[in-house]
Amino acid sequence: MQPTVIIIAGPTAVGKTAFAIEVAKHFHTEIISADSRQCYREMRIGVARPSEKELAEVKHHFIASHSVAEDLNAGSFEKYALSAAETIFQHHPVAVMVGGTGLYIKAFCEGIDPMPEVPDAVRRDVIRGYEQKGLIWLQKELQTKDPAFWAVAEKQNPQRLMRALEVFNATGRSILVFRTAKKAERPFRVIKIGLDLPKEQLHERIHKRVDQMMQEGLLEEVRSLMSYRSHNALQTVGYRELFEHLDGNCSLEEAVNHIKTNTRHYAKRQLTWFRKDQAFQWFEPSADAVQQVLALVKG
Repeated sequence: MQPTVIIIAGPTAVGKTAFAIEVAKHFHTEIISADSRQCYREMRIGVARPSEKELAEVKHHFIASHSVAEDLNAGSFEKYALSAAETIFQHHPVAVMVGGTGLYIKAFCEGIDPMPEVPDAVRRDVIRGYEQKGLIWLQKELQTKDPAFWAVAEKQNPQRLMRALEVFNATGRSILVFRTAKKAERPFRVIKIGLDLPKEQLHERIHKRVDQMMQEGLLEEVRSLMSYRSHNALQTVGYRELFEHLDGNCSLEEAVNHIKTNTRHYAKRQLTWFRKDQAFQWFEPSADAVQQVLALVKG
């Protein structure tokens, strides 16, 4: 079989991890995580890292592999994941990639343009501005400074907006200047599988997951990370809202409700991203769907 990467993507809480493990076990292979937050050792509960049991079932790459103090991005992931895939292919013809970070998956499949170095002070200023003044401030900054990017931006995605603003503040040029849209060629076949559920069912799963995270100690996890809160890794749903609570700006109940709302919005953005890629074939997660995917891979 030609070396093949099966990519399993979709919105948060849809059931990607369990699905990917079943597929990987069938091929006796390993999994590369394409999640931009599960790679951080200090973040476990709030990023829904796979359980110890799940990690024991199948070897995973890019899980708890880095510290929140490290500045990772799609370019970092591209290098890491290509190296991991090459290692897997030495022993297995198939590798499985699973996650919901669309830009990381795109970087792995197509390559990504190198971005300029951004000084830590510039990054901290942008993060501080967003934390203190919110999304509307971030949107207005880009609308004024970088209208070309703003015209095509994911306007509700603070991570993408902060990245574009810090590049502009560091270089005086639009992030679009550094994009060439040239796709890299990869020495393996890619099969893209998307998982989705009816909206009401997905929202119910999101709400249950947030409640479970709180029961497992998410508040204590966030409290333990207060000293790292200015790092990019912590500009994340589930952490930002609880930092606000710990700052005394909202009650715990309000913070939890904000996590649920923002997670639903994040799931919608993930679906919008993946639906734009016509190469994805879509399934509802189930045992039958796993069998369909296996048949698809075997051709």
